[in-house]
Amino acid sequence: MKRLRNIHPGEILSEEFLIPLDITAYRLSKEISIPQTRISEIIKGNRRITADTALRLSKFFGNSAKFWLGLQDDFDIEDESRQKDKELRTIKQFDSKAA
Repeated sequence: MKRLRNIHPGEILSEEFLIPLDITAYRLSKEISIPQTRISEIIKGNRRITADTALRLSKFFGNSAKFWLGLQDDFDIEDESRQKDKELRTIKQFDSKAA
């Protein structure tokens, strides 16, 4: 079965929030008081969403900071899982009955 592409939270920010609401990265950066470069780097997938940014986005869009951090965590876990697949398969699960 083919794996789906891992989607960065910046793509979700752009495609599900900025574009439909007709908000530019510049406007968002001014509204939430962070540098435009931070927003642009997040949208490009070159920067993580931090707790600070998650709090600001949640306040602006009326959702939770956990939503934004959850997107980031899901992305990071999937990314690491793919990168370390071979190594992770060599780790055996702890068996408390055998201890």
